[in-house]
Amino acid sequence: MTDLKCQRSGCTGLIEDDYCNLCGHAPVKGTVLSSVLSRPIPSAINTPVNALSMPMPVSRASAALRQTHGSRPSGSTISRGRVLGAGLVTINELPSTDPEKLILDKAVVPENKRFCSKCNATLSREMGFCNKCGQKFSFIAALAPGDLVAEQYEVRGAIAYGGLGWIYLGFDRVLSRYVVLKGLMNTADQASAAVAVAEKQFLAAVKHPNIVGIYNFVNHQDTGLIIMEYVGGQTLKELRKNRGVLPVPEAIAYIHRILGAFSYLHQQGLVYCDFKPDNIMLEGSDVKLIDMGGVRRIADQEGDIYGTVGYSAPEAGAGPTVTTDLFTIARTLAILVTTIPDFSSNNRYKLPGDLPVFIKYESLYRWLMKATAEHPDDRFQTAEEMASQLLGVLHEAVALDTNKAQPFKSQLFGGDLMANTDSGELLARVLPNYQHLPLHQMLPSDPAFQDLMNVSGDSHQQYKICKELVKKYPRSIEAKLRLAKTEAELGYIDFKETDQHLQEIEQVDPWDWRVPWYRGRTALAHQNYQLAIDCFNFVYADLPGEVAPKLALAMAMELSGDYAVANRLYQRVCQVDPGYHTAVFGWARCLYASQKRSEAVQALSLIPQTASLYPKSRVEAVNLVIGQDFGAPGLDDLQAAREALSAMPISELERYQLSEQILHCALEVKQAGAILPAGHPLPPWLHEEKSTRQELEAVLRSMARLSNGEERINLVDRANRIRPRTWL
Repeated sequence: MTDLKCQRSGCTGLIEDDYCNLCGHAPVKGTVLSSVLSRPIPSAINTPVNALSMPMPVSRASAALRQTHGSRPSGSTISRGRVLGAGLVTINELPSTDPEKLILDKAVVPENKRFCSKCNATLSREMGFCNKCGQKFSFIAALAPGDLVAEQYEVRGAIAYGGLGWIYLGFDRVLSRYVVLKGLMNTADQASAAVAVAEKQFLAAVKHPNIVGIYNFVNHQDTGLIIMEYVGGQTLKELRKNRGVLPVPEAIAYIHRILGAFSYLHQQGLVYCDFKPDNIMLEGSDVKLIDMGGVRRIADQEGDIYGTVGYSAPEAGAGPTVTTDLFTIARTLAILVTTIPDFSSNNRYKLPGDLPVFIKYESLYRWLMKATAEHPDDRFQTAEEMASQLLGVLHEAVALDTNKAQPFKSQLFGGDLMANTDSGELLARVLPNYQHLPLHQMLPSDPAFQDLMNVSGDSHQQYKICKELVKKYPRSIEAKLRLAKTEAELGYIDFKETDQHLQEIEQVDPWDWRVPWYRGRTALAHQNYQLAIDCFNFVYADLPGEVAPKLALAMAMELSGDYAVANRLYQRVCQVDPGYHTAVFGWARCLYASQKRSEAVQALSLIPQTASLYPKSRVEAVNLVIGQDFGAPGLDDLQAAREALSAMPISELERYQLSEQILHCALEVKQAGAILPAGHPLPPWLHEEKSTRQELEAVLRSMARLSNGEERINLVDRANRIRPRTWL
């Protein structure tokens, strides 16, 4: 064992058993392990991208990240500490079982599972020739209990059967351990025999803690046998059958964990082909990928292709790829969390969006839709990318189920900018501002990165510098993005001019999600709210595990007047991470627009006293209580607002100014005929106009004492006009 730290960017894990206990990857090349030098990680296989000529492409995150990062950041892609669900989900370990209890009483293939391997015709006999195509077949188990294989492995009995052969429980007499022997179900099937030969050549080299180990490959009476690690536990198919649909966080935890195994296989140039709930085993507190019979090289154009209807991608028959593997993973997760009608027929390649689980967990649905998109280029392109977004979805699902925030640090976006960019007066209302939205994380590999890090000054100064940087680094994407940002902030730059820079990026990569992100920001700056909605909706679909797209879409919806949708999205962001104060203020505004003043004030309480925006949140709470945009406040609301003033961390003058607004509102509400709440005692200044005027006069005179010059005179005049009329 070693305490060597993982050298991957953003990862703080330790190397254990030749793998990082946080990101799940093998160490980077050149890292010394406890016993051997680390193995170099083969480069990821890039699927060719077919450029689509669209004015607004359905964005795909992978292309931009592959061309700049080389591979997706791995700091948060795989669960930490060898724990399912990155430590967010607690799953009880399965009790150990006696392996020999798995042995079947009779090794017989049921008639309804007998199909010809060549033409898929139904077969009624256990052996013979197919009546349709003449293919010879045999479903009789080749091994019996007590058989000794390779003078080492004692057969204890058959435990299962599948599309590629019988599976037997054996005992290794040399190493005193249980093993699994997998032979051919159809011993006369040459295609299946070829698969077994292929397994002999490369599967023994597959070594990953979440993949069943291949120990040996032997021949026994002209039958090829694979000797594999025995994995006790329960498959997810059995778990799903016994328990019904699984809780969303639990199901995500299993799939998120197994994605590390797929990442490893893909880096080795291999594809699994036929993933489904049958092929992932829950063992103790971890999962393992089992049944490696369908694994093949990506470059293999002649080998047999295996798949299962309902799980396989529509193009898988033409040859499995990384994206077809990822398609099967998404379909597996979908079937774990819900019952999909017509899963293998009408919904063979698509998912109905009206199922309750998809309505509640919208980000999960968007993740599934991206992973199973019709066009392969619109899907996740790597297991790392898929796992990174699924981790964000998991944080959201846990937050929803536990009602506890589950913040996480994004690798694609910076934090909320409201505290940095809000320079308005303390007493002013907080309005939606696109400049509060997070910015994307600049990529250090961009040629203009260092120069852009030094750009400062106001928007006009930054604009001039960025224009020069675009000329200096014509291949820099980051320079064009920064230029688009500063042009939007200036306000007088035509939208078409700004969009031209973004179109130049699209010509390089039509799937770069940063293009619709900055197009959406620019659209908000130009008050083109529908375009902004379309852009941010694309980014949300492309990055369903990120918080920033939800926040941006919420703001665009609010500005367009769709408060219901904006409210739902703002609330979702706050549930996951209330540190996005832009979302907190937005949520409060939407609640206020729904005439839910007390709920709006409660939402603003999410901002802690230690936050720089805490005084602003207290003032905004008063502003929302006394606002009359969507109906007049109640007298009890006004009382609560006045009482809250004493505890606000604001200056004496600001306290008087807010008190003046509350009293003016009270006077207007009373004059409009407000009715006192039944049985609710209120102070005189609320239910007697004379008292209200006296309070307001006193406040104005107090403000005058703290002022001078013309302002002081105006305040005294206002106090004289507002005081109650008397005979003296």
